Amino acid sequence: MLARSNADWLFAVAQRILRDFDRAEDAVQQTIITAWRELPNLRDAERFQPWLRRILVRTCYEESRRARSTTSILHIVPTDRPDPSDEILAVADRDQLERGFRRLPPEHRAILVLHHYLGMSPAEIAENLGVPAGTARSRLHYAHRAMRAALEAESRQIAAEGRGA
Repeated sequence: MLARSNADWLFAVAQRILRDFDRAEDAVQQTIITAWRELPNLRDAERFQPWLRRILVRTCYEESRRARSTTSILHIVPTDRPDPSDEILAVADRDQLERGFRRLPPEHRAILVLHHYLGMSPAEIAENLGVPAGTARSRLHYAHRAMRAALEAESRQIAAEGRGA
């Protein structure tokens, strides 16, 4: 019952962190197995969701390290439909964000997913990851900076390709 009721959001978060459908499935499966094994050690049932998120994020880190030597396959993740008048621009922006996001290490992707996709505050992220609040704020700051740098690098690469064509 716990696996069924949490599988969708677990997969959505894993997919956004790992950017790979198959690795996200593996991470969710491993998260559910780990949660099942460790469930007797959970002292406070009210803390189940943060505890499960922490297991998922750590499992995504492990999955990312395990798969670093393999080639990544691009899978398009469905998103909300943009305003039809801005559809072409929105597709280009989404594509640029996706390429920039792929340049980030999984630790930065995870903190950005928790903050922007799940809407968690730095204090909630700290609680979920089991780190001090200052550490969560610092990680979020560095993740934003890394994303900015990745987007700038992506823009420079596109500009260079455009001049060379």
